[in-house]
Amino acid sequence: MTTPPAPLPYGTPEAPRLAVRGEARLEVDPEIARLGITVTARGTDRRTALADLTHRNNQTLELIKSYGQAIEQLETGSFTITPQLTDKGRHERIRAYHGTVHLTATLNDFTALGELTTRLADLDLTRVDGPWWALRPDSPAHREARQQAVREAVQRAREYAGALGAELVAVVELADIGAENAGPAGLPPAPGGMMRSVGYGGEAPAPALDLEPQRQFVYAQVNARFTMTRPAL
Repeated sequence: MTTPPAPLPYGTPEAPRLAVRGEARLEVDPEIARLGITVTARGTDRRTALADLTHRNNQTLELIKSYGQAIEQLETGSFTITPQLTDKGRHERIRAYHGTVHLTATLNDFTALGELTTRLADLDLTRVDGPWWALRPDSPAHREARQQAVREAVQRAREYAGALGAELVAVVELADIGAENAGPAGLPPAPGGMMRSVGYGGEAPAPALDLEPQRQFVYAQVNARFTMTRPAL
């Protein structure tokens, strides 16, 4: 039995193949903002340090949850309680205990973001990092970028075929080579991203921060191969 010949990667003189790349780059408003909150407690006694840390953690959670539907997600990242020793020597002993709880709050209401950021930073021994602006993984912006990249590939292929006096016949391959948000997916900020760190709490209430959302960039690229009619050379 004769094995049929493999198709030529560049087509045939009667049906040449045309390979192009389509690209799209959109600039859109962010959909969510993330805050990193670190709650701290110190004490000479382990139980005292744990009790203080528990109280401050509960106080922080209650404050965040009081913003209701503006909070899209609230997570506890890690908890640590660490003994701090005196200088090394023959009489080394535990000097104090240092405890921390790391929280992540995701907001979808930017009008509440500045006020919550300031109120969190006004709590005792509390550090706030952020905001980190982002799009949701299922944001319509990703779909629009991919579709725009495909349309751009078709348009580019038509222009190349037209320059040869030919027309497109069919698409034989469409390969997605990336469609991703340039902004942060998690807490680490993207290059050039905005990050503010505020803390520790003071005596008088601080005014709400005026935070300007950072525009997000969405990229998409596709490789496409088409067949076209015989060029009029």
